[in-house]
Amino acid sequence: MVNRKAEVQRRIVSKDGHNNVQIDNVEGMVKLYLHDIWTTVVDMKWRYKLTLFASTFVMTWFIFGVFFYFIGMGNGDFDAGRNSTHTPCVMNVETLTGAFLFSLESQTTIGYGFRYISEECPLAIFTLVAQLVITGLAEIFVTGAFLAKLARPKKRAETLKFSQVAVICKHQGKLCLMVRVANMRKSLLIQCQLTGKLFQSNVTEEGEKTQIHQSSVDFYMDSSGDCPFLILPLTFYHVIDEKSPLAGLTPETLSNQNFELLITLNGTMESTAATCQSRTSYIPQEILWGYEFKPVLFSSSNCRYVVDFNFFDKVQESNDPAFLGSDTGKL
Repeated sequence: MVNRKAEVQRRIVSKDGHNNVQIDNVEGMVKLYLHDIWTTVVDMKWRYKLTLFASTFVMTWFIFGVFFYFIGMGNGDFDAGRNSTHTPCVMNVETLTGAFLFSLESQTTIGYGFRYISEECPLAIFTLVAQLVITGLAEIFVTGAFLAKLARPKKRAETLKFSQVAVICKHQGKLCLMVRVANMRKSLLIQCQLTGKLFQSNVTEEGEKTQIHQSSVDFYMDSSGDCPFLILPLTFYHVIDEKSPLAGLTPETLSNQNFELLITLNGTMESTAATCQSRTSYIPQEILWGYEFKPVLFSSSNCRYVVDFNFFDKVQESNDPAFLGSDTGKL
C-alpha cells in the first residue's frame, strides 16, 4: 500500500457538520438579525442566552422601580414637610431601593404586604398595569426562546455517527462509494433519508467558471430507496456509473481531485417527532479506493447481537480481483 500525502484543502462543512463558510461585508447585518429576532435569540450561545434571561428580569425590575420612584417624587411622597393627611402613591416606599423592591414584588407576584399601591394615584396604577403586561410579554418571549433551544434536536444529531472515511469497492457487481452510519442511542429514528452533495469547481459550456458547483449524489441501502431501519450500523452505497457525478474516477485521478462530498442524514425522532439532521463531509484524502468496511455486528453467547464500535472506522482491503494489486491508499 502506498501512503497518500495529506494535503490541506478548504472545507465547506467540517467533519462534525459545522458550517465553515464565513459571511463578511454584509450591509445592514445587525438590522437583518434584529428583523428575525426570534431566530437570533434561539441561535444565541448559552452564555449569552443565560445573560439575556437574567438581565431581562433585573432590568425590568429596575426600570419600573425608577418609574415608581419618580411618580412618588412627583406626588411629593418624599418631601420632609408633607402633612399627615397625605396619601403616598406607593405605601412605605421612601427610597429608590424601596421602589425597586416594590417593582420586584409586583412583577413576581410575591406582594403585597409591607409595600402596596394606593388608590389615590391613577398614574401609579396605570404604570403597574403596563409593567405587568409588558414584562409578561417579555418573559414569555425569553422563556419561550430558552425552552426552544433546549428542545432543539441538535444534541440528538451528535449521537449519529458517520465513518471517518469513505471507501470505493465493488458491491453486487457495481463500483460503489460507501459510507457507514450508526445510531448511538436505543431510541429509533424514523423516516431516515441519506443524501449527498458534491462540491467542486465547474466550467460551463459558455466558459464561465463556477468555483463551487453542487451536484446531487444519490445513496441507497441495498439498492432500495425505502427508508432504512437505523437500529444497526448501516452502509449506504452510491453507484459510480455514467450518470454519477463521480463518473470516470480512477485510483490514479482520485488523489489529484479537488472536491468535497457532503453527506446529510435526515430523520424524525420517535420520542418527540422532531426532525433531526446530521452532516459530515469527505475530501479525496478521506476516500479509500479498493477498501471495504470491516464487520461491526457480532453474535454473543447469550443469543444477542452486539455492535462493536472498535471496528466502526476500520477498513480492510477488498478481496475483489479487480482491486488486487491496484494503487490503494490510506490516511
